[in-house]
Amino acid sequence: MTSRSPRPLPAWQLAAPALFVMAWGGNHFTPLLHMYETLGHYSTVTADLFLGFYVVGLVPGLLLAGALSDRYGRKPLVLVGVIAGIVASILLGLGFSSEVVICFGRFLAGLSVGVAMSVGTAWLKELSSAPFDRVARPTAGARRPALTLTVGFGLGAGVSGVLAQWGPLPTLLPYLVHILLSLLVLPFLLKAPETVPRSRVHGSLWLDLQVPLAGHRRFLRVVLPTAPWVFGAAGIAYAMMPKLVETQLGELNLAFATLLTVVTLGTGALVQPQVSRLNSLTRGKALLVGMGLMTVGVLSALATAITVSPVLALVTGILLGAAYGITVVAGLVEIQRISTPTDLAGITGVYYSLTYVGFLLPVAFASLSDFVSYPLMLSLLAAACAACLAATALGLRRS
Repeated sequence: MTSRSPRPLPAWQLAAPALFVMAWGGNHFTPLLHMYETLGHYSTVTADLFLGFYVVGLVPGLLLAGALSDRYGRKPLVLVGVIAGIVASILLGLGFSSEVVICFGRFLAGLSVGVAMSVGTAWLKELSSAPFDRVARPTAGARRPALTLTVGFGLGAGVSGVLAQWGPLPTLLPYLVHILLSLLVLPFLLKAPETVPRSRVHGSLWLDLQVPLAGHRRFLRVVLPTAPWVFGAAGIAYAMMPKLVETQLGELNLAFATLLTVVTLGTGALVQPQVSRLNSLTRGKALLVGMGLMTVGVLSALATAITVSPVLALVTGILLGAAYGITVVAGLVEIQRISTPTDLAGITGVYYSLTYVGFLLPVAFASLSDFVSYPLMLSLLAAACAACLAATALGLRRS
């Protein structure tokens, strides 16, 4: 009797773990900010600076890596991204007492996530299409990378937050876990197939960096008004809410911040597989559902700021997590609808660059809080969200 050999993994499942660990390495720092302020005695401004260097690394990862992957292939760039994430965790684990080392580590972490979002998303989209996958649904190319990144963001923050709150070596162990996971996925990554033909002809790199699709009518009218709210929702939920209710939490502030991160991104992960069905039910208007939930979520954040209620903060995390999950997948579906294989990575990088504008909201609000109250700022933000919802609806009607 002959034994059957195990079925090989689908091509996209060989590449997806790399995106997962890069997302893990990008977000596992977020719930640790309170630890850096208490154990490391870093000021709130310095902690915000650590977040800022992450965005500084993210931008070239998003905008440059896509063009480079169009020339040299997806796999080499993703491999560089995973290695950059490993080096970032080494620096963060060993450099707890050095602002310079932490900033450089955060820069590399941002660079790694930028590669995952631009190159990795394009790669998984291509691996979810023929000839690599002949049975995937049309929206799988948007859903699979978005879900992989969301689960990585959520589990990375959840595990690291728990280890920092209750585990030994809180300044080192979270980073060791990420390094180990990253090393484990490398064999799968090396087996994944390349999707960029070597015969593809390129002009200058400068021409590759130009993304004409960013001026596409549908991109400007439908995608642009929604993009900043993707990570705007995440920033409000798990960066702003814990600070608003910290007086009610005592020593559990770090644990609550971790819980909010997991709840927000966990909700986002749960709703993402349903976006295809939602688009069918709404005739391609899932973005409007996402933006509607976004507006309700910002109003819930306003109520949290007024009542200082941890329970309401959790409700806000659920609402904004659902809004995040729907909006990011629906936005990727839109850009993949208008893109071609030669500009998919570039326009994906532009899209994710716009989404991260919203992640600066907590920093902006913290800077203005000495002059303007949180309830007033959140009231204005809710009005802006409603205006973007109306603009998106108008854009969908005209496109």
